[in-house]
Amino acid sequence: MASDQDQFQLASSQINQEGRLPRKYTQEGQGAKKNISPPLEWYNVPQGTKSLALVVEDIDAPDPSRPIVPWTHWVVVNIPPTLKGLPEGFFEKEEEMGGDHAGIKEGNNDWKVPGWRGPMLPSHGHRFVFKLYALDDELHLGKKVTKEKVLESIEGHVLADAELLANF
Repeated sequence: MASDQDQFQLASSQINQEGRLPRKYTQEGQGAKKNISPPLEWYNVPQGTKSLALVVEDIDAPDPSRPIVPWTHWVVVNIPPTLKGLPEGFFEKEEEMGGDHAGIKEGNNDWKVPGWRGPMLPSHGHRFVFKLYALDDELHLGKKVTKEKVLESIEGHVLADAELLANF
């Protein structure tokens, strides 16, 4: 059995020990900064991984006191396993950054637009799950990538997954 040090892990330098998602990553913002994607880093990518896929959801949407329907904030596919993370503000910068980043594709969130959309909540206390999948193949999903297409396509191809929980 693998030790915790050897397990596939997902982390962010900007999400503190209590799991708080800073306001600059939300639509409310913090000063001039708002709605930027948080930096993410991962460790111990399993051997045989051909690509990584990321899905970020508010698992308490629309309101923690009502029926829960997870809301998708970000979908990213075909992340090369050679990368060690995504930088802060990565949204729509795949081509600009070039190199290993150029083949990455951002899918549609539940606002029906590609890329990161931070939370804008009627109430705080929501939990956000950042889930990273290590896959044994790249995904070929066409022009419109959605969480549903990703989850369907990765069945039988997941070598491991890692989660990061944040609160807002």
